[in-house]
Amino acid sequence: MHPKARIHADPVLEVDQFDCLPDSLVLLILNKVEDVRSLGRCSAVSKRFCGLVSLVHDVYVKIDRVVGVDGDAEDTLNLSSPKPRNIFSHFLKLMLFTIIKPFHNMRNPNGNGRPLFAQLSQHSPAQVLRNFTHIRNLRVELPCGDVGTEEGVLLRWRAEYGSTLQNCVILGGTRVDRRPVSGEHEPSLEDNGSMPESFYTNGGLKLRVVWTISSLIAASTRHYLLRSIIKDHPTLTSLVLTDADGQGTLCMGAEQLKEFRENQLSASACSNRTQVPACNMKLKYAPYLELPGGMALQGATLVAIKPSTEGSNVGHTSRKETDAFISGAFDGPFKFAVKALMKRRTYLLEMNGF
Repeated sequence: MHPKARIHADPVLEVDQFDCLPDSLVLLILNKVEDVRSLGRCSAVSKRFCGLVSLVHDVYVKIDRVVGVDGDAEDTLNLSSPKPRNIFSHFLKLMLFTIIKPFHNMRNPNGNGRPLFAQLSQHSPAQVLRNFTHIRNLRVELPCGDVGTEEGVLLRWRAEYGSTLQNCVILGGTRVDRRPVSGEHEPSLEDNGSMPESFYTNGGLKLRVVWTISSLIAASTRHYLLRSIIKDHPTLTSLVLTDADGQGTLCMGAEQLKEFRENQLSASACSNRTQVPACNMKLKYAPYLELPGGMALQGATLVAIKPSTEGSNVGHTSRKETDAFISGAFDGPFKFAVKALMKRRTYLLEMNGF
């Protein structure tokens, strides 16, 4: 028998090949990571990674639970269960826990041994994000939608903001279900392109008003909570705040962010959201829509909202730009629904600011 050969480590292989990569390439990889918790774990790998993580351009923050300010795990509320009544009152705690946890044990690269971030209760999300000095694209995802709806009801909204509301589109339906077998559903005799009389008498219009006001309140609250982050990150060119349910999306591009910084926000009387300006609304309705993928939408409603031009500091946008925003607001079958509803008769409404 041959004696057992001893295995010795090759000294050449002990060299960390990752150290041979230039910083620019490592930074490109880190930008693909995006998730703030994963970036936090990367920061703990080495001093080099810790320095590079702060330079990433793309950051994604997913909020999945609420904790007490003291960080006690026993106080954690999983938002996959029924959501709290005042979700926005917990928003800062949500972001704070999600962002800071991966960084909690990370040490300062200057070697003084102190944590790079202090205790959970001493920092706001804006303070944590200040450690990212070159953010260009920021996405934040809330754990759930803000507007409570009954089971089977569809409600989607998308809002574009600068220092105030610029555009908002709302898509709703009283029920989304599987499309019946061909021939089982006959178009309503009332569906002649006009709003049926029953729409005004059975609470249909009132329901749409509730959807509209609730969606605008949700959007303006999200907008207000982003002010510190926007102020502290002049490099931001894109900001999206959405939720895991896909109910609502607030978006701000480079021009909107610039306008946000240059103009003072108008807070509402309740002081936890920005004021919704006086608006003109265009409402379109269809009793029944067949959608791709075997889906059907009953009571389909599209509401397009723009601030009234009088007394507004919102820049003028052409009808073509507005139509492009509306048609591109949603994806999949809901994009098809918007396209179909845009061909329907338009009903004009006005709303005072609040």
